[in-house]
Amino acid sequence: MNVNLQHWRLDVDAQGIATATLDKAGESANSLSAEVMREFSSLLDQLDVYPTKGLIIRSGKEAGFIAGADISEFSQLDTAEKGRALVERGWKLFNRLEAVKYPTLALVRGHCLGGGLELALACRYLLAVDESGTKMGLPEVMLGIFPGWGGMLRLPKRVGPAAALDMMLTGKTLDAKRAKKMGLADDCVPPRVMEMAARQLLVSGQSRRPLPFMQKLMNGPLKSVVANGARKQVAKKARPQHYPAPYAIIDLWQKHDGNALAAPEVVDRIISSPTARNLVRVFGLQERLKGFGKDSDFKARRVHVIGAGVMGGDIAAWCALRGMTVTLQDQTLERMSPALKRAHALFTKKLRDPLKARAAFDRLIPDPQGDGVPHADVIIEAIFENVEAKHALFRALEPRMKPGAVLATNTSSLKLEDLRTVLHRPERLVGIHFFNPVSMMPLVEVVEAEGADPAAVQAACAFVKQIDKLPLPVKSAPGFLVNAVLAPYMLAAMRAVDEGVSPETVDEAMLAFGMPMGPIELIDTVGLDIAMAAGKQLASGADAPKCLLQRVEKNLLGKKSGQGFYAWSEGKPQKGSAGSVPAGLAERLVKPLIDRTERLVAEGIIGDAELADAGVIFGTGFAPFTGGPLNYRKSV
Repeated sequence: MNVNLQHWRLDVDAQGIATATLDKAGESANSLSAEVMREFSSLLDQLDVYPTKGLIIRSGKEAGFIAGADISEFSQLDTAEKGRALVERGWKLFNRLEAVKYPTLALVRGHCLGGGLELALACRYLLAVDESGTKMGLPEVMLGIFPGWGGMLRLPKRVGPAAALDMMLTGKTLDAKRAKKMGLADDCVPPRVMEMAARQLLVSGQSRRPLPFMQKLMNGPLKSVVANGARKQVAKKARPQHYPAPYAIIDLWQKHDGNALAAPEVVDRIISSPTARNLVRVFGLQERLKGFGKDSDFKARRVHVIGAGVMGGDIAAWCALRGMTVTLQDQTLERMSPALKRAHALFTKKLRDPLKARAAFDRLIPDPQGDGVPHADVIIEAIFENVEAKHALFRALEPRMKPGAVLATNTSSLKLEDLRTVLHRPERLVGIHFFNPVSMMPLVEVVEAEGADPAAVQAACAFVKQIDKLPLPVKSAPGFLVNAVLAPYMLAAMRAVDEGVSPETVDEAMLAFGMPMGPIELIDTVGLDIAMAAGKQLASGADAPKCLLQRVEKNLLGKKSGQGFYAWSEGKPQKGSAGSVPAGLAERLVKPLIDRTERLVAEGIIGDAELADAGVIFGTGFAPFTGGPLNYRKSV
């Protein structure tokens, strides 16, 4: 066959089975750029001329199958025509792939996302390789767009509409075993037999597992019932004016069978929306954070955490979940018991496999004597916020550490320059500041004190990346970035309560602005005593709000005591009616946060405005559709 391709390789074996291998030139991961799609079309032209017994589509990359469309091309969609052309390109090509006369199979190993899964769905068979990196999903909604290349048509037919809409509206992914169980994958096999299994399945003539009768009804006559249920679920989490894409996905599936080209006005509205532009920007910011630490060859295998409180215990559990051997130190086993209990719950929930959960639990070793210190690649101090106590600990730790180990503190309010005075090598101390809850919050601040060893900072970033968190380098200053910008925001919210605005109204104003949680509920969740202590540190000498003082004096500390600004029941605040929100309240409350963010950039605490936006979005949940506080101010 005479095919001159830059990104694809086409091979035909003695049995007449063709294999198309995608290995995008100059990239570590495959994505479906315009050029890759054009070449795939040429490849299908060749197979029309030279008939084949079947076609296997696979990746030539270690990183996975296909990560999706080429995100950089989205930022160039400056006209409605270009947006429609992008949708049309994939829709027509994958319809063509589905219609070929010979059997086709997608051999999915590693990530298979967005356009990559849409390509796989257009094949007759999907064979998933059972290993930890295999993840399948349609996460376009996270970029403020929709799966326009056939995913909205084919996924509901493959797994049923309820499961398909859940995947498309949340962006969640499935591993190989779950994909097989749900009917997304025809089979799931270990890597060692994948080549043989792919050939066997391709020529088997096996028909696809049919959808159960009820699911067929939900895809047909009962479509409106499913769609209305999905809209109600989406409305609980996202307002249409902030996030139009999930509502568009439901409409396109219900009214147009997933064909976006049948509703060009929807394509134009979604692709040209500020939300899509900003969420694509946020994706770029996330990729930038992932780049920190990649130049370091530091790799941690053993971690030692001191302090088994909520933060220390959850940091230790997360590291064990991510495959590291972790020793957890506290004064007694009794003090570690709650942390181990939470770890067990985390492993059970995240791993969904008793053997894997057991293995993770075995990697988390209670260590009251600190025997893990000399073997640890990373040592994280997470004891209470007291300089003298931390000094005593660092004095004892330093002589026992192995050369090249990272010494880190999880302090949220103390200056590293004050903590490291007792060290022989003070430049060695870095901050690795996690947020609560550790398993949910993606950001970790990597704090660099004056004169810190750059290699130690790089190693800390590499470690954070290794445990699948986003490292954000910040300079040592009270509150670093995230807590420093939250303090004036929470203060402004409580000042409004002092003025007679109800906590419910304050929270509703910020939910309507696009925050994931209102500031008063956030204070209750963090704890009023902690808010008080942080306020003293970060409020530049301002008096504490009366509403906070009164409650702390009565020991009403929020969620943990069952009563703060709200009464709490079964982990949820009991709120009254918010009433009407005064005009301009949200802008007034968010202004101090944006002002402080600007100041921290000007003072060099954070590298630049882009990193500040990334840190505030991933560290506080600041409305992602705005593109971050500084981007929001610029756009307003």
